[in-house]
Amino acid sequence: MKIPILDMHCDLLSYLARIPNANAYSKEDIACAIPFLQEGNVRAQILAIYTDVKPESMDLAKRQAEIFSDLLSKSEQDVAYLDSGFIESWEQQKRIGIKASVENAAGIGNEEASWQEIYSQFDFILEKVKSLAYISLTHHTENRFGGGNYTEGIGLKDDGKKLLDYMAGKNIPVDLSHTSDLLAEGILNHIDSNSLGIPVIASHSNFRELWNHPRNLTDEFAKEIIHREGIIGVNFLRAFLDPEVPERLFDHIFHGFQIGGEKSICFGADYFYTKDFKDPDRFPFYFPLVENAGKYPSLLKSLEDKLSAENLEGLAFRNALEFYRKLQR
Repeated sequence: MKIPILDMHCDLLSYLARIPNANAYSKEDIACAIPFLQEGNVRAQILAIYTDVKPESMDLAKRQAEIFSDLLSKSEQDVAYLDSGFIESWEQQKRIGIKASVENAAGIGNEEASWQEIYSQFDFILEKVKSLAYISLTHHTENRFGGGNYTEGIGLKDDGKKLLDYMAGKNIPVDLSHTSDLLAEGILNHIDSNSLGIPVIASHSNFRELWNHPRNLTDEFAKEIIHREGIIGVNFLRAFLDPEVPERLFDHIFHGFQIGGEKSICFGADYFYTKDFKDPDRFPFYFPLVENAGKYPSLLKSLEDKLSAENLEGLAFRNALEFYRKLQR
């Protein structure tokens, strides 16, 4: 029996919003195209609403939220909304369950937006996509909410605290995948000191203990997520694994289990549109073993003799599925 997949992060929406004549079914363009997801037995996929820190970021986020809504109506033969009903009838599902997330809260509020505009934007996105799988306050760089993973010494700003306060009670996890270490610390402290009850995850992050990169989690933060019963999605990008060693993907997966993440480790592949990427050193972005979402069955096959059946199933879908099942109760 084929094991289904629940993947925590891909950038199909930003591709559809930015690239002329983009097509969710184009296997030539993007590694998470719907046919690849079907070939890989991906039963659920989180679709990120991604923006840079730019004046037009809110407009771009709005467009992606609308595209998500259109996908549900125009591709209903292939995709369905990943809600509690989908989760409860998981084994019977034939379509791909999709849920949106926000990668970089600049899409909720650019640097000039008033708080009334931010609240309005937040509510518009939520209305369009129905619910959010998680929100990342930052991407690589600094914004009004805090410091991104390529910024040092910038933590949680007052606007970041205000956004967390607005998230509280909405069953939306906060994502540490793109925070500076200081921002991650600030988020955890603000949640705890104000009893906000916001779940904490890392949707698409690897481990700094194995590959020293600011995009990767320290063991301290990884263990904190595990302690809070969150989830950690292993990222497939070469740059965050070890660009020269394909097998390092396995090492990151095993490390997640070794630090106590048997119920937390999952997949966060991070497939995105790469054809307009400026840095040639990043090509190829993925090792052949995981170069597109259709490769999941062979990846799981490679892990069969390295993980127990229970842990393999947990990694593939169950850990993430149980996280969202509990969240939606």
